[in-house]
Amino acid sequence: MEYFDILNENGEFIGKTASREECHEKGLWHRAVYGFVFNDKGDILLQKRSKNKKLWPDLWDVTVGGHVLTKEFGRQALIREIKEELNIEVNENEIKYLVGSTSTNIKGNMIDNHFNECYIITKNIDISQIKLQEEEVSDIEWFAKEEILDRINNNYEGITGKTGPWNFLKKYYETF
Repeated sequence: MEYFDILNENGEFIGKTASREECHEKGLWHRAVYGFVFNDKGDILLQKRSKNKKLWPDLWDVTVGGHVLTKEFGRQALIREIKEELNIEVNENEIKYLVGSTSTNIKGNMIDNHFNECYIITKNIDISQIKLQEEEVSDIEWFAKEEILDRINNNYEGITGKTGPWNFLKKYYETF
């Protein structure tokens, strides 16, 4: 069972932990991370969520994402998640912090309140060599900048409705 540090509405640790289930049942604030992987050509690696996911099943999503476990830092969680979901080894030098944000997603009885950390990873990856965590991810693919921007601008066509991460990606493309 996974346990998360609980935060107050200002993002401050309150000295309590709760299980994933309790956090989502009660809408307790906790931490999450996500990252975008780019190759040297500027293409972005996206994962397709499993059909079994509660939120956004069978849609293209950020390269990697997940919860930050109790006593874990965001970078550690990102490294752990990318290894678990995509079996990709990443080191600290390949990771750059981009931005922090909050998000709330509700589906049925699940209330997912996150303080998010967003990271950028630059790494050339041969996706034919990737072994996916099938209960989480059904596929991965490199997307050109123009294609992902078109999908975002076309009402998130075929991608998750995570407006925050996609807007940060657009800003990243505009800036760099």
